[in-house]
Amino acid sequence: MPEKLEVAFDEKGLVAAIAQDVQSGEVLMLAYMDKEALRRTLASGQAWFYSRSRQELWHKGATSGHFLNVRSLALDCDGDAILLKVEPTGPACHTGNRSCFFTPLTAEALG
Repeated sequence: MPEKLEVAFDEKGLVAAIAQDVQSGEVLMLAYMDKEALRRTLASGQAWFYSRSRQELWHKGATSGHFLNVRSLALDCDGDAILLKVEPTGPACHTGNRSCFFTPLTAEALG
């Protein structure tokens, strides 16, 4: 049985949170959670995050209607990242794309 880990929040009180489609396995987005966002996610079954740019809690889908219904959460081996397996109700990205990871990155792009 694995040892019990605690969430390793960083110096700003945040932890990386990766949302993955539970059906397809596609990575949908990366965001950050503070303790309150994690507590609300666990209590509600929908993803909550902490917006670093707005410095406030953010209920994913509250504005767009594109919620992430959480089916499971897992902590990585170091305790510094959370994987949320979700059923999305629409595009995860604010651009309207299904996933936030749609821009190819090449060696040429680095210059």
